[in-house]
Amino acid sequence: MMLPFIKRAIDDILQNRFLNFVTIITIALAILIASAFILFFVNTSEIVDSWKRGLRIMAYLKPGIHNADRDQLKRSIQSLDGVNSLRFISKQEALDSLKDQMQHQASLFDNLSENPLPDSFEIRMTAASGSWQKIESLANQIESLNPIEEVQYGRRWIGRFIRIISLFRMAGYAMGVLFFTASIFIVANTIRLVIYSRREEVEIMRLVGATDSFIKMPFYIEGLIQGALGAAIGLVMLSISFYFVSSNIEQGFSAGLFHLEFLSPKIIGGILLGSMLVGWLGCYVSLKQFLNT
Repeated sequence: MMLPFIKRAIDDILQNRFLNFVTIITIALAILIASAFILFFVNTSEIVDSWKRGLRIMAYLKPGIHNADRDQLKRSIQSLDGVNSLRFISKQEALDSLKDQMQHQASLFDNLSENPLPDSFEIRMTAASGSWQKIESLANQIESLNPIEEVQYGRRWIGRFIRIISLFRMAGYAMGVLFFTASIFIVANTIRLVIYSRREEVEIMRLVGATDSFIKMPFYIEGLIQGALGAAIGLVMLSISFYFVSSNIEQGFSAGLFHLEFLSPKIIGGILLGSMLVGWLGCYVSLKQFLNT
């Protein structure tokens, strides 16, 4: 039953190659830009989640804390919501670790009369406590404990990074809405021109009793095909760009340290359906205006 409509839609596309080519390329560019933002969000989210899983809060103790007070402090920190584990690092252990890291600058430690580093606790958070608000809340609770002198967890860096991600997300939403709307209007204008070129045929079909649904169906299928082809071309362009960029980026990092992921099949399917929806909506807008007149 649908085969004649599909054949008619394909014939229309072939007869109006230039108009349909412009429409498909426009949809492809819109999909490319929108998918690039989605790909950016997917990879930055994965990087942030990976970073959160390894997040440490360093709590530095005031000098002169007795062992009993330190044990009590340890129990107090462990009782806080969001704390997964903690490890006590003595000032001597911290100094030895610093010397290992700065072996080429070993002369800097030759004239030290005393250890300037404080005792500290290294605190790791649970995976469920990775939001910015929970990190800051936990850090403030730890810092409020009396034996704690200072808490460090990269507050400024985290805040700036989150603001940058939020800015890109807002820009992505804005660009997505802009290109989505532009694609609908371009598809609508293409279909309108096709209908205009076939207006006499459409009028004859209406005079002989053809229903609006019968007239509209080939155009709807044409819009769906345009959307599907545009999405396919846009995703192919994105995949080529992605593998070129990712191979160059990953070569600059140690193996396993930085790995980019392409869009999942679920997201690709969503993009394909969204692009087909754009084509259908463009046809719907154009046909509604034409048939009403």
